[in-house]
Amino acid sequence: MSLAVPSSLLKVEEIQGRGRGMVASQPLKAGQIVLRDSPILLYSALPLVRQSLWSSSSASATCFCDHCFRTLPPSSQGDSSSSSVLCPSCCHHCFCSSNCLSKALNSSHSSWVCQALSHLRAHSLLLEQPLERQVQANFLIAAYNLANISPSNFQIILSLQGSPDDATIVAAQFLHPLISSFCSLALISPHNGFSLELTSALLSKDKLNAFGIMQPFSVDDDQRSVRAYGIYPYASFFNHDCLPNACRFDYVDTNPPDGSHNTDFIIRMIHDVPQGREICLSYFPVNENYSSRQKRLIEDYGFTCNCDRCNVESNWSDNDSVEDNAEDGEEVMDEDQYETMAASDTDNNPCDDNNDFPHAYFFLKYMCDQKNCWGTLAPLPPQGDTPSNVMECNVCGKLKSGDDFDIDKEQDEIPMED
Repeated sequence: MSLAVPSSLLKVEEIQGRGRGMVASQPLKAGQIVLRDSPILLYSALPLVRQSLWSSSSASATCFCDHCFRTLPPSSQGDSSSSSVLCPSCCHHCFCSSNCLSKALNSSHSSWVCQALSHLRAHSLLLEQPLERQVQANFLIAAYNLANISPSNFQIILSLQGSPDDATIVAAQFLHPLISSFCSLALISPHNGFSLELTSALLSKDKLNAFGIMQPFSVDDDQRSVRAYGIYPYASFFNHDCLPNACRFDYVDTNPPDGSHNTDFIIRMIHDVPQGREICLSYFPVNENYSSRQKRLIEDYGFTCNCDRCNVESNWSDNDSVEDNAEDGEEVMDEDQYETMAASDTDNNPCDDNNDFPHAYFFLKYMCDQKNCWGTLAPLPPQGDTPSNVMECNVCGKLKSGDDFDIDKEQDEIPMED
């Protein structure tokens, strides 16, 4: 099944050595919104057994709606006047409003899902498994429910990239019998073709294509956790680059004024790019060093990155980026050093072997300096032909004026190889 990108700004192309990717179908401007994407599947990243929302011992815990995944205010715990409501059947899953509960009962928390999760929570062998295995169980229940309520979206998931590997096969061999044992509880027949092979294929699609929806940012927390995962059919086509030219924004805990859903992704350009250029995201914060990036990419996505930045940093004797913490024995660059390097980073070939630090300008202009953030800054959408001078962080939401940057102000985009 092929998907037509719902944007005239992008097209999907086969890229040699990279599979399918998103390419600019026309010149794109900094801050321009190139894609809005809604999830076809959302599922919780929390363990199967969670403390009750109303438990007094969980008053300090962060809780989320089990449908839209908005943060539930701590004051709602134990407060009978709160608009938050529990599932009337399992009394375990909580929703931010009666309206959200109503939607969930007809989709993400159908009677079959409710019963299936209840049975899994009673399965001691699964509860002894690591969190990753329990989250995979959450995904499979959500995916097989999708097969019943929206077969077309289920087929879209199966059309995404990803083939079973040893890890997904092992997970499927453990989880499939558990799910098979209660498929007879479904009010409608299980999906045709339900099999171990299909379960393994689904887990492989999830591994390569699921996006994490993170818990709220806090300056006091340097280890943000994932609240939920989602399959976004069009965003899945963006390939990775360690110095991306676009980044995703989500506004899960807000009420979008444009009528979009709070779980929608917005992909915005970081800087100008010409027509025909591949549009890439970074699959994790850009401050990670070379060895850490390569380890995550091979383990989580099954490929080795050969982007311009990696090609340069692979030759560094210590394989450490300038962003490493001082505890690793490396001194972190201050802003003056960034400026000095960035000012010289204006050649047409910034990844020349003589460059000790490629694209230093990117880290000065496009990395958020908020404590424990490490998000990426992108300009707000332009007003007509007028570019915005305000940068927004895609993690903490901090706004920063472009006037704060003193180097190379007339440079419209980072120089890159054609």
